[in-house]
Amino acid sequence: MNIPTIFWCVPAASIVALAFAWAFYRAMKREDEGTERMREIAEHVRKGAMAYLKQQYKVVGIVFVVLALFFAYLAYGVGVQNPWVPFAFLTGGIFSGLAGFFGMKTATYASARTANAARQSLDRGLKVAFRSGAVMGLVVVGLGLLDISFWYILLDAFVDTAGPQKLVVITTTMLTFGMGASTQALFARVGGGIYTKAADVGADIVGKVEAGIPDNVGDNVGDVAGMGADLYESYCGSVLATAALGAAAFASMGESEQVKAVLAPMLIAATGILLSIIGIFLVRTREGASMRELLQSLGVGVNVSAVLIAIATFGILYLLGMSNWIGLSCSVIT
Repeated sequence: MNIPTIFWCVPAASIVALAFAWAFYRAMKREDEGTERMREIAEHVRKGAMAYLKQQYKVVGIVFVVLALFFAYLAYGVGVQNPWVPFAFLTGGIFSGLAGFFGMKTATYASARTANAARQSLDRGLKVAFRSGAVMGLVVVGLGLLDISFWYILLDAFVDTAGPQKLVVITTTMLTFGMGASTQALFARVGGGIYTKAADVGADIVGKVEAGIPDNVGDNVGDVAGMGADLYESYCGSVLATAALGAAAFASMGESEQVKAVLAPMLIAATGILLSIIGIFLVRTREGASMRELLQSLGVGVNVSAVLIAIATFGILYLLGMSNWIGLSCSVIT
C-alpha cells in the first residue's frame, strides 16, 4: 500500500508545532525574571519541581521496563501478541513523559517572568503567560502527531498483511502506544496530585501561618506535568481510536475509502495545529482590563480557532471525497 502524498501534511504539521513551541519557549526565556528575590523564589520552585519529576520518572521507568518485558514475552515467547506492541508501548510512555517534562520546565521558568511582565503591562503579562502555556499544548500535539506519523510509516512498511486487514492491523497496533501514554498519564496525574497537595499544605503553613499572607497559591506545579502527560494520552487516544474505527468500518468499501477514513482524523488534527497557532497570536488585552475583558481576550483566541477548525473539517472531508462527508463533518463538530 502506497502512502498518499497528503499524509505528509501530518508529520509536517507536527514539526511546525514543535518549532513554534521552541520559539515561544525562547521568547519566554528572554523575558526578565524580575527582582533578586523573585529570581530566588523561582529557583527554589524549579529545584523542587525537578526533584519531584526525577523521582517520579525513576519509579515509572521501572514499571515500564517490567510491562515492556511482559509484552515482549507475550509477543516473542508465546506468540499471542503483535511483535510491535512492546516497542509501541515504550514510545507512547516516553513521548508522554517528555510532554510532561517540557510542560513542567516551561511553567517553572515562566512563573516569575509572567509576574514581572505583568508589573510593566497587563497585555505583556498575558502574552507571556498564554504563550508559555501554549508551549506545552504545542509540544503535546507535536509529539503526538510525530509519534503517530512514525508508527504509521513504519508499520506500513513492515506489516505484511494484505488487503483491507492491513490497515486494521496497523491502526490497532498503533493503539498500543496510546496504552503506554495512558500508563504514564496515570502515574503523572496521581503523583502530580500528591505533590500538588503537599505544596498546597506547605504554602498554607508558611504563607498564612508564618508570614501572615491572607491567601497564596503554591499548588499548581505538580498539576503541570500530570496534565501534560494526560493531554498527550487523550489527544493520541482520540486520533488513534477514530483511525482504528475508520479502518474497521470502511474495510468493506475498498482500499481507497478505507485509507481516507484512517487519514481523516490525522489531517483534521494537523490542520487544527496550524489554526490553533493563529488563535494564540490573537490573544491580547488593554491595560487596566477587567477580569471579564481578560476572559473575553482568551475567548477570542479559543473561539476563532474553534470556528476555523470546524470550517476546515468540512473542507478536509470534502476534498478527501468521503461519502456522506456532510454528515461526518457534523458528527465531528457535535
